[in-house]
Amino acid sequence: MGRPEKPVDRTVPASGKLADFLRDRKATVDLTYEQMSDLANGVPSAATFKRAASGASVPSWDTVEAFIKVTLTEEEEFADGFGTALERVQKLWIRARRATRAPFYLHKAPDPALISSPADLCRALRHQHVWAGCPTPGEMQRMIGGWDLPPSTTRRIIQGLTLPADPRQAIAFLNACYVTDPVDLEPWLTAALRAFNQGGLLPRREVHKWFEAHQLLTSQIRLTRKEMRIPQAA
Repeated sequence: MGRPEKPVDRTVPASGKLADFLRDRKATVDLTYEQMSDLANGVPSAATFKRAASGASVPSWDTVEAFIKVTLTEEEEFADGFGTALERVQKLWIRARRATRAPFYLHKAPDPALISSPADLCRALRHQHVWAGCPTPGEMQRMIGGWDLPPSTTRRIIQGLTLPADPRQAIAFLNACYVTDPVDLEPWLTAALRAFNQGGLLPRREVHKWFEAHQLLTSQIRLTRKEMRIPQAA
């Protein structure tokens, strides 16, 4: 019988709540950290899993995802509960990352309606990245897949050195910051159009790309709303 674990570190309450969630899952499946690591083929290690559930620091998302995978219960597997568990832990993880990384003055997600210039847009994108828990450029690229968001470009956006090159890249950046619903993306594209039109930063043909992307997004939103109003066949 191994030594009992140290109590969860609650110096940062949000980190403590994440650790509680992870420890509860471990207790439910009655596995040791060594057994969990074996199930994950050694990556993450037992020590990494243990640190993830300590509350002393916020683990990487890859570690959290692996933690959920190896602690799936039979009921969850039968009911396809992996996605549900991942959604729950993701919210806790983002709050913990935000609590440990966000500057003291950032108390809520940025409001795209307040963007009126390229500088405002640059600052809002950086704040959205912080609000999402400061994922690394590599994490963001893996999150969205593909090459719409090269890590080098992402790093420059995060540092405030550049803006997304086009609407596709902007949407990829926002998706990687957990802004994924078209209804939530639309105000950002509206803000980008307003900023670029007012700032004179882009030639007209480049601004038109943002206009077309906005039109496509609003069409998708209208179509979705229309489909939701169509009564289902008996």
